[in-house]
Amino acid sequence: MPIAVDIDVMLARRKMSVGELADRVGITPANLAVLKNGRARAVRFATLAALCEVLECQPGDLLRWEAGDTAADIAADGAEGR
Repeated sequence: MPIAVDIDVMLARRKMSVGELADRVGITPANLAVLKNGRARAVRFATLAALCEVLECQPGDLLRWEAGDTAADIAADGAEGR
């Protein structure tokens, strides 16, 4: 996946646990773990906004694009999930 999630970095900077962040954002720790570990296929803007509010950061502090995955790789990943 060409989008990397850096929630761990912000958690460490804020000295906050995954459980505390999940509680403050209003999502389950399991759903936060899916997002944090880069396994999420989508994230709602409302969730992203809540993460930014709680962590006092910008969306770009949590998400970044990594070169390397081609469109063909992404299409193949989508076909495997079916």
